[in-house]
Amino acid sequence: MSDWQVGKAKKVGLRKETEKAILIAVIHKHTTEEQVLEYLDELEFLAMTAGAVTVKRVTQKLVHPDQKTFIGKGKLEEVAEYIEEHDIDLVIFDDDLTGKQTSVLEEHLKRKIIDRSSLILDIFASRAQSAQAKTQVELAQMQYLLPRLRGLWTHLERQRGGIGMRGPGEMEIETDRRIVRDKISLLKKKLDKIDKQNSTQRKNRGELIRVSLVGYTNVGKSTLMNVLSKSEVFAEDKLFATLDTTVRKIVMGTMPFLLSDTVGFIRKLPHHLVESFKSTLDEVRESDILLHVVDIAHPQYEDHIKTVVQTLTDLEVTDKPTILVFNKIDLYRERYFDDLLEQDVKDSILKELQQNLKNNYNQDNVFISARTKENVPELREKLKKLVEDQYQVRYPYQTKHW
Repeated sequence: MSDWQVGKAKKVGLRKETEKAILIAVIHKHTTEEQVLEYLDELEFLAMTAGAVTVKRVTQKLVHPDQKTFIGKGKLEEVAEYIEEHDIDLVIFDDDLTGKQTSVLEEHLKRKIIDRSSLILDIFASRAQSAQAKTQVELAQMQYLLPRLRGLWTHLERQRGGIGMRGPGEMEIETDRRIVRDKISLLKKKLDKIDKQNSTQRKNRGELIRVSLVGYTNVGKSTLMNVLSKSEVFAEDKLFATLDTTVRKIVMGTMPFLLSDTVGFIRKLPHHLVESFKSTLDEVRESDILLHVVDIAHPQYEDHIKTVVQTLTDLEVTDKPTILVFNKIDLYRERYFDDLLEQDVKDSILKELQQNLKNNYNQDNVFISARTKENVPELREKLKKLVEDQYQVRYPYQTKHW
């Protein structure tokens, strides 16, 4: 890549063909090595979702990230050598970089530099289908871009200071900032208009009880929705397979209700993205019941629960009736149970685990497999009972015949 230039590429995001990537993270005083390795696992999955293959991971222990290069000079030289030897296309950092850090790293490594936020934004951009999702992603991209203009825009490379350069340079960067701010303002107005339309749609759904599927990304919410609604909702073993909220009408016995599938949550989700997608999560705010889906087979499923609960707390929806749905129990058995264990011992272990989880989170729960439909009838019964209770709360003085 001898003809490489900083900011030369006009494409936004990753190329369609597979790119070789190196992942970099810093272990600082606020994180442990175990946490950082877990974050890198997630970052690798994000990279794979975006279409990149991870060739190497690099970690470094620092009191705090370097202001110029994020990692130390020695480690930077080591990374530069590895990149040249193995023809790496892409360097992904697990934390957000400033515009200055991005510029310095691009100059030194002569490769495309992205951070966790820009990687997630790239995935969201590729997944967005509806006008609302596309507007939300574009708004988040613009808000992310604004403080980083100096490091990203090609025509600004000519600014070198000196006689005759200082004034026009300042004018150019300010013009660019104004353009981006105007674009942000325009997108916010567009989003407000879409939100009003969606709000009207929700009101027009009448008096039906609403149930929302919430949870960490890639825990099987869309697969479960397909099972419960007997319809085809896009489901894939990748992060953020679902961006747009999907709503289906379901009838259990003679009782109808609405089931919504929402965007998955993730740790270290970019602030701008959370703000942009809050309107999508209005579906969660206005729901009567939550099904909090958890991947029980994931080693860090408790951290995932914390992330989702924190997001729900931010949305002020923690007071709703909730069932904790521990999905992928079939995968849990495969990973953690020895084949030599007797069946009654396995059942006893799972029963004890289920009771412990019920005590820890103070919520009703059920162990299921959306893929094999194991215990789905039990989930249906629990959900049916909650929906009945909600109808009685809403219409206490009349008998409802559906």
